[in-house]
Amino acid sequence: MSGMPKKKISLQRYWTTRYLLTIIIGLVIMAIVSALWIRHTTLENRLHMLEFMAEETANRLVANEEPAIPPLNEVPGLFSERGDLLNMESNPSIYITDSRGAILANNRPQSPLKRFDPTLLNNPKEVIKLSEKGYEPFYMVKKPIEFDSVLLGWVVITETQANLSKVNQEYQQLTIMIVSLALIGWAAVYILSRKLSKPIKEVSKAAEQVRKGNYEVDLPSDAKAEEVDELIHSFKEMSQQLQKLESLRTELLAGVTHELKTPVTSISGLLQAIDEEVVSGEEAKEFLEISLKETAKMRTMVEDLLAFNSFAANAVPLTMEEHSINELVKESVYQWEAGKPVAGLTVEVKPLQDDASVRVDGVRLQQIMTNLLNNAGQAMALPGKIEVIMNESQSKVMIDIKDTGTGIPQEEQSFIFERFYRGQEKKYKVGGLGLGLPYSKMMAQAMNGDLELIESTSSGTTFRISLPKTD
Repeated sequence: MSGMPKKKISLQRYWTTRYLLTIIIGLVIMAIVSALWIRHTTLENRLHMLEFMAEETANRLVANEEPAIPPLNEVPGLFSERGDLLNMESNPSIYITDSRGAILANNRPQSPLKRFDPTLLNNPKEVIKLSEKGYEPFYMVKKPIEFDSVLLGWVVITETQANLSKVNQEYQQLTIMIVSLALIGWAAVYILSRKLSKPIKEVSKAAEQVRKGNYEVDLPSDAKAEEVDELIHSFKEMSQQLQKLESLRTELLAGVTHELKTPVTSISGLLQAIDEEVVSGEEAKEFLEISLKETAKMRTMVEDLLAFNSFAANAVPLTMEEHSINELVKESVYQWEAGKPVAGLTVEVKPLQDDASVRVDGVRLQQIMTNLLNNAGQAMALPGKIEVIMNESQSKVMIDIKDTGTGIPQEEQSFIFERFYRGQEKKYKVGGLGLGLPYSKMMAQAMNGDLELIESTSSGTTFRISLPKTD
């Protein structure tokens, strides 16, 4: 079962659960730290209050300005509800002792304790934490009863650490606050993740729609997050481009079919006329010559298809050799002019002032040059002029083929390197499959260079071949 794919969860649920888990962990840590801090500060504050109570009680006992502890039953409110001052559920134990530690009175009549250890009473610390075996830890707070610096006795208050640290109300408030923060945080994360996941879900649905071949996608354009807005915008552009390419592919397939069907139909009609003896003699011979030309034309197109597919599959080896770029370009132009002389068409080569060496396949570069020169010649009305201008940078050589033709329409320029694409004007003037420029670009890139359109206006077009220099 290990090979089964894991079940996927939605983006909203994924981020909501993880954010919520992070919030809960953070709030739990905050709650523990807050509880410990509340417990500590409550203990400190109540110990200070016990000191205040002990001192206030000692001062009340010497208020009669006599050097003796008065009868304790004559001191009103001496022990009553002292715990209320501390906001505690229990009252602390309050003891009045003489100077030797004997207990004179306390608020715990049933207490078996009769006296305090004098060493504890004489300890310089006024707050002492005690822990006896079998009893929980407790605090002892003492204040002397003095009259004119004469020690008359002690006021001693004791209470357990648990009672002094007990703060149920504060814990309840803390719990309410933590739970409220958790709910608010979860709600905020839920709303934010929902806003984030909604446009992504829509893009996902649109992608599925495009996968099925429907490029008419409708996506919102009001995403506030920059990255999401860029995603939606890019996806819209991609779907529009795919729609254009799909329409172009259909059109190009029809064009290729037409280009191959035309010579087949022509050959079939001509041969049928000869076979049925509709024509004879010189006319039949002329029909055969036309058939042979159409056959050669169809063979050339098929060879172009095979060559392009072989190159696209990296099945054609390159013979990379070092050449003088000036000589190689001049030779390519010379062979093109010799093989296809056109009256009224001139070609001017402007070589590099200082020759450079390039490592290329000479035959492939000549094919690229021939294709570009053919295109330039077809684009111009005679008389016309083609310029082959060579430039160089530190790392590469540039060969610009510039004509004085009518140019490529702006709307067609982004498609000229697409396979089987043929411009509207060229489609009806010149036969072919629309593989010349894509094939030339592939050959240039295979030689670590490139072929690109530099500019095309109504006054002419410039293509550039870029090739790396040898070290």
